[in-house]
Amino acid sequence: MKRLRNWLLFLSVVLIWASNWAVMKIGLKYVSPLNFVLDRFLLSSLALSPLLIFLRERIPHDKETLVKLFLLGVINAVCVASTNIGLVYEKSGISAILTYTQPLFVFCFALSFLKEKAGISKLLGVFIGFSGVVALSIGESNPAESLSYPVFFLLMGAFLWAVTIVYYKKLLSHVDPVVTNAVQLTASAILLAPLASAFEGLSFPLTHLYILIILYTSVFASAIGLTLWVFLLREEDATVLSSSSFMIPIVALFFGWLLIGENVELKSLLSIGLVASGVYLVNKS
Repeated sequence: MKRLRNWLLFLSVVLIWASNWAVMKIGLKYVSPLNFVLDRFLLSSLALSPLLIFLRERIPHDKETLVKLFLLGVINAVCVASTNIGLVYEKSGISAILTYTQPLFVFCFALSFLKEKAGISKLLGVFIGFSGVVALSIGESNPAESLSYPVFFLLMGAFLWAVTIVYYKKLLSHVDPVVTNAVQLTASAILLAPLASAFEGLSFPLTHLYILIILYTSVFASAIGLTLWVFLLREEDATVLSSSSFMIPIVALFFGWLLIGENVELKSLLSIGLVASGVYLVNKS
């Protein structure tokens, strides 16, 4: 039952985060990346704050844990801001590939810091799943033209996402997921506010579409989706969970077609097959 519950929660995360790619792409047409991420983190931390009243006994009071949580928020802020900066300037296919190099970083980190076992099945699953993500970009861009600063920001976002996964798993998995997410989102907003003000000027477009977009990314993608992700990370193997996230760019294809009219080509079938195989192998006991 626990395994089934976790899979259902994970599939919820896949649907939320896959749809969020297209939503973010639209939202970034209204405001600059730092402002977009700041608005998202402020609203998501506000959405989670009422829950802290009921979970106040689970909030850590020791300085060491609070410092670790704040540092997690700092890393998360730089991670998400970096990904959004890259997303503004890079094609969605290349952006998906670079973002989902994250499981490769997690795989390497988990061996060193979490002492997770690297069986043949898991190793094959990671690389087959990644091959499925790479297949999405065939014909999307000239590799020589992709060696630019947007690529750097997307790779840095993927690397830092992997860092947050291993960091939480090793140092903070004893902290309640809701508390963890609320604190890290608040810390992220505190860090980004002065940066957005200094480099871009604070902005919040009062248009109906932008408000709907920022509410979706805040409440669903950050408050709900990220809390579920932290919960699953506490219960599951880091490599298995991160590698299973290869499913997200595949599902994002559908939402890209549905919401912003992106084409879904035959190569997507190859990607789906490879990702499904990879996810099966990393979850095979």
